[in-house]
Amino acid sequence: MNPQTVRRSLHNLLTLPMVLFLLVPLAALLARANPESILTNLAEPQVYSAVRLSLITSLISTALIIPLGLPLAYHLARPSSPGRRFLDALVELPTILPPAVAGIALLMAFGRRGLLGPWLSWLGIELPFTTAAVVIAQIFIAAPLFIKPAALGFASVEGDLKHAAALDGANRWQTFRFIILPLAWPALVSGIISAWARALGEFGATIIFAGNLPGKTQTMPLAIYIGFEINLDTALALSVILVAISFATLFTVKSFLNMEKNLWKNLLIEA
Repeated sequence: MNPQTVRRSLHNLLTLPMVLFLLVPLAALLARANPESILTNLAEPQVYSAVRLSLITSLISTALIIPLGLPLAYHLARPSSPGRRFLDALVELPTILPPAVAGIALLMAFGRRGLLGPWLSWLGIELPFTTAAVVIAQIFIAAPLFIKPAALGFASVEGDLKHAAALDGANRWQTFRFIILPLAWPALVSGIISAWARALGEFGATIIFAGNLPGKTQTMPLAIYIGFEINLDTALALSVILVAISFATLFTVKSFLNMEKNLWKNLLIEA
């Protein structure tokens, strides 16, 4: 047998255990939840409310992450930016913190007795255990998934292109608008979709900071948690929906990036 074939077969064999470990639980989930049960549970008011709330809050949080995260991402993309290492670590921190810690941190910051609580109360603003708290928790957890790819996208733009634009008379805004933004667009789209998917599946920080109030703060992950104790079919139906959305999101991102890569490769070949 060809040595190269043997090595390839051995490599495939070594990858099999982890592939099966990742695949079997998802396959078991899909096998257990039948389409009729999913449709039946979706008709339940509480399930419909959780799906609707998840979609609305995740879209709002993503829409806020973009304008709030872009300046920071652009700042991180510049090697000479002051405090870059500290800010880079700060941005990544929510991704490695236990979600429960993130929820408690938000409660200590925006709760009634938190750091900003008295000021918010004076303004008549109550955040904990409201729909706004769901959005804040999602932003805190999901923002790094937009900021990091955006920063990498900005950093990948060649300095010579920006210098050439400046020589042609473009100001900083014009250079950003017509040079940097279009070239970094694939990374921005990837970050936007990833942040939205993460916000859609956020659980730990939400349940501590926003609570689990049906119709008000109960998102799909929280409804799954309750459904597991009360009605397993409901938990299975919502789990399948989240798996489908997450897989479709990842597939879309990877397909989009691959399409952009092939497009640039073809343009370079033609040039």
